[in-house]
Amino acid sequence: MAALFTGKVLMANREQDEVETERELGRALENKVLLLYFGSGQCPRCRQFSPLLKDFFLRLTDEFYVERASQLVLVYVSRDETEEQQSAFLRTMPKRWLAVPFGDAFKRELELRFAVSEVPAVVVLKPNGEVIVGNAVEEIRRMGPACFRNWQEAAELVDRNFLLAEDFDDWTRRSITDPICRLKYKLDKKTEAKNKERKEEGEESS
Repeated sequence: MAALFTGKVLMANREQDEVETERELGRALENKVLLLYFGSGQCPRCRQFSPLLKDFFLRLTDEFYVERASQLVLVYVSRDETEEQQSAFLRTMPKRWLAVPFGDAFKRELELRFAVSEVPAVVVLKPNGEVIVGNAVEEIRRMGPACFRNWQEAAELVDRNFLLAEDFDDWTRRSITDPICRLKYKLDKKTEAKNKERKEEGEESS
């Protein structure tokens, strides 16, 4: 999949970071279904569809809904008229989205390559760049997150249940309860330190 973006730049949503090296793109896109979302924050049809796509993406990737994010990545290819409009739209969308920078001629290349004439359009691709669905807008509207299973099978993704031990350990450290565990650990340490101080003070006064 990274071959599609070789020599190109993608922006991380709401960040100044650019994902541009082959290694970074490879890690971001490897073994994942890729959605190319052609849309605009000003298009009435897009304004109806974008909240559905946002919910669809979050239900498959957000820790609030799933223990582990699905093997899914989305790149926004905008038809916004200004960079400010593109930025304003992206601020309302999930942080995990990537985007082709505003004004990049690569957007036109993608439109021509995947024969996109109208928006909204969602092109679904295998990790090797082959098209699974030319435009999945109606499928997403009709089936919601359930259609991802069909794409996953079509893409023949390697099941991440077969993680190496160290990968699994790394994932468990980043689980949803991790910040709570670490916070509790810090609180316990503070309580322990205070108790120790009190004990020492008591011993000194006696």
